[in-house]
Amino acid sequence: MTGFYSEHSKVWLSVDCIIFGFDESQLKVLIGRRQMDPGRGEWSLYGGFVRSDESVDDAAHRVLFELTGMRTLYMRQVGAFGSVDRDPGERVVSVAYYVFINVADYDDRLRKEYALEWVNLSDMPRLYSDHNQMVQEALKKMRLKMTTEPVAFRLLPPLFTLTQLQKLYEAVKGEELDKRNFRKRVKEMEFIEKTELIDKTGSKRGASLYRFNKRLYDEGKHFKL
Repeated sequence: MTGFYSEHSKVWLSVDCIIFGFDESQLKVLIGRRQMDPGRGEWSLYGGFVRSDESVDDAAHRVLFELTGMRTLYMRQVGAFGSVDRDPGERVVSVAYYVFINVADYDDRLRKEYALEWVNLSDMPRLYSDHNQMVQEALKKMRLKMTTEPVAFRLLPPLFTLTQLQKLYEAVKGEELDKRNFRKRVKEMEFIEKTELIDKTGSKRGASLYRFNKRLYDEGKHFKL
């Protein structure tokens, strides 16, 4: 250590991860009971402190890999949260990130190992410190991103029905969408391809399955949904 800045007070730096999932027509967030003081036992997001040898982004990637076992997640920064009294233990500034996970792809053994629960966004309990605010800020950014980029498909299985896609957008937006108009917009997008496969889990007649064609999208197809 050089001794520079010794006249200044120290501030701890952490990351917190808002992990969104979609299942059974519900937008969900992965939370757990806090395993340390202060706030032991309170519902909380999952996070960790930034190490001296890693960037803030690297710390978030490390925490997410520990939690999910996945390395290629869609991760975006929400912002920094630094109210003086946000943590009763020490002066802590946290940088929040949000990610998308297909619930079906998440290893349930890891969820149980870390004692985490998927909670419906509409049933979110009171979380530790300012974590509820983090979730709300992440949701705002997520809503905006989903109208201009095809990030929603990261929350769906590779093959999905138009009903699943519409329910996802309704869950994120928090409002019902007109079925006819929604499907009209979807069918105008060449990179959302209809397959010959049928999903018969919901009815005998079944529903056509669709898939997102990333190659067509990368070729410059316009997205606005």
